Amino acid sequence: QVQLVESGGGLVQAGGSLRLSCAASGGTFSLYVMAWFRQAPGKERECVAAMNWSGDNIYYGRFVKGRFTISRDNSQNTAALQMNSLNPEDTAVYYCAARRGMVVDEIAPDKYDNWGQGTQVTVSS
Repeated sequence: QVQLVESGGGLVQAGGSLRLSCAASGGTFSLYVMAWFRQAPGKERECVAAMNWSGDNIYYGRFVKGRFTISRDNSQNTAALQMNSLNPEDTAVYYCAARRGMVVDEIAPDKYDNWGQGTQVTVSS
């Protein structure tokens, strides 16, 4: 098991940017696929992006449309999600998640068994 702590959420105007960070501890970070999920009120949790340890296997949700970038620093046990060109539809609680594996082969939330507490992202119009 790995413990995850997110930071970096907040309130931003439409068109703005935010960078979310996730600090991991308690596990061998390089053994985990790192992912970002989000959940808006009344909606299902969905995968925003996921990345394997080497960075050569990356998934982005269709709604990302080139606006977000997932990254990780294996030497620091951190992951990040840079979000640009935010719009009000991006308003949600964003979660960092981890799943043991070498490739991104699952994007369903129930396949990830390590979760952070979530951080609120609110985009005003």
